[in-house]
Amino acid sequence: MTGVAHADALVDNVDGLALDKDGDVIHFNGLLIGKDGRVTKLLTRKDKRPETLDWRNDMHGAVLIPGMIDAHGHVMELGFREMSLDLSDTSSLDEAKAKIAAFAKANPDRPWILGGGWNQEKWGLGRFPNAGDLAGLTDKPIWLTRADGHAGWANDVAMKAADVTAKTKAPEGGRIETGAGGAPSGVFVDAATDLIEKVVPKPNPRDYDAALIRAQQKLLSVGITATSDMGTTLDDWMAYRRAGDRGDLRVRIMSYARGPDVAATIAGPGPTPWLYDDRLKVVGIKLYADGALGSRGAWLKAPYSDAPKQSGLQLLSDDQLLNLMSRGAMDHFQLAVHAIGDAANKQVLDAIDELAQTYKGDRRWRIEHAQIVDPADLPMFEKHGIIASMQPVHATSDMHMAEARLGDDRLQGAYAWRWMLDHDVPLAFGSDYPVEGPDPFAGWAAAFTRQDENGMPFGGWHPEQAVTREQAWSAFTRGGAYAGFAENEFGTLAPGEMADFLIVDRDPMLASPTELRTLRVLETWVGGRLTWQRKGGGKD
Repeated sequence: MTGVAHADALVDNVDGLALDKDGDVIHFNGLLIGKDGRVTKLLTRKDKRPETLDWRNDMHGAVLIPGMIDAHGHVMELGFREMSLDLSDTSSLDEAKAKIAAFAKANPDRPWILGGGWNQEKWGLGRFPNAGDLAGLTDKPIWLTRADGHAGWANDVAMKAADVTAKTKAPEGGRIETGAGGAPSGVFVDAATDLIEKVVPKPNPRDYDAALIRAQQKLLSVGITATSDMGTTLDDWMAYRRAGDRGDLRVRIMSYARGPDVAATIAGPGPTPWLYDDRLKVVGIKLYADGALGSRGAWLKAPYSDAPKQSGLQLLSDDQLLNLMSRGAMDHFQLAVHAIGDAANKQVLDAIDELAQTYKGDRRWRIEHAQIVDPADLPMFEKHGIIASMQPVHATSDMHMAEARLGDDRLQGAYAWRWMLDHDVPLAFGSDYPVEGPDPFAGWAAAFTRQDENGMPFGGWHPEQAVTREQAWSAFTRGGAYAGFAENEFGTLAPGEMADFLIVDRDPMLASPTELRTLRVLETWVGGRLTWQRKGGGKD
């Protein structure tokens, strides 16, 4: 499991592939690593090998590629999801209910039944689930977050514990779904989730440490060596620091604090330096302009096609957004703002347009998701070089729901990856794990096919917005590093960068989309150290 770290080393006899600074594929068959864990040189067959080395590893022709970078994930949420009830694999309400009941029976000592990943669209339910659907499964309070993280589902016991009744008002930026007589049905959207979460037992530091171990194991197993952590809390940060102090921080984390106050508490007057051998850094601040499309919290310019009385949720006023962004920008934190609906994207674009007049230099403003954008607003991305931090798997998992929510007319600027690249907009790809699975190869395949895991729809969903295989790879490596001001640290295996790489079971440039989705990572190396290895030599 453990490789030799920080030594003059040679990883030799590989079928190596990487991207150069222009995004073109380069080939090599040896990787020379210095004592600092950085790449010294990519070697070809013509290059003479050093005579003196601290160690040499013969890979016997295995495929080697740079480590993958997820530009938008939630590290601790992934870890806690791994430790709780996961409904992401359920395909019907009945299947979810059976899984909830089984989990409650298997965990009699838990005071609450907690978990997430449910998606009523995937279930074909035609409505939100409700508290009645949870009746009789357990006598304990149940609280389950929706797949998008922007809604929660509670049973009657949980609502009673939170003292939520028909008289309870939804907070600003939130919505309480109601049933007969105006009583809460059991689903709470965006800010309204706080009504239940305020009484949910909070994890302790040991829980955070255990969750981080699980999260890192999951990320490394799918080939992610670096990730942006969107919405780092103080508790999250302390878990990262404890792991770093113990030498247990294995994945590189580019942290975006949950708001200016958290950023000031954990980082002080500006972004931190890289800590723990370039494993951890506070880069910026994460803000939210709206909710998500699946829970009808995404803020739209016009009402939802399938809910004409709803236009989503504006989470911040224009003044509030400008104030929060300005507070971060004046201390040189990078700003990353969640915006899914076209109204939310317009609000953030307008805010950046105003702030860019004051805050000069290389700011690399980020819009997270940028899913539904009015074509008239797209040029603003180009004007300010705004990073479009997007998730290919969202398009393939959302496509049917997006058509129902929006209608055809508003899909012209939806999931517009090709438009972004054609107008020199920096594109960074991620998964938004645990909203979606963190496997970057599934996202890579979705990006150039616009098809789901079943190869549907034929020809791709809005294929005019597909990118090339190379461009998708770049957005999952070079793009993710650039989006976090880390392009000189990792991403391409260029000399001087950290030696973060994968040994995989096939050439991703030659694999069919189906084969790419089933690609397996055999070994994951971070900074010249073997940090994860598949058991059984590549056999599951």
